[in-house]
Amino acid sequence: MDTHSILSELRAERDRLDQAITALEGGNGRRRGRKPGPVPGNGRRGRRGRRRLSAAAKKRISDMMKLRWAERKKAAKK
Repeated sequence: MDTHSILSELRAERDRLDQAITALEGGNGRRRGRKPGPVPGNGRRGRRGRRRLSAAAKKRISDMMKLRWAERKKAAKK
């Protein structure tokens, strides 16, 4: 048995164990204390890049939140 097939079987066993642990913890799909899973395609673990908002998007979100909170404050006074 070559190293590649042994690693493949160990990874499959790890996945089965992770599913069993998740089911026993309540099945909410969250993994505590673990890094993001493997990146599809290359078989190695990887990090997802952080998404950046443009200045225009930040301003639009800020303006919408200011309106939302103003409406809530106005509704609370009634």
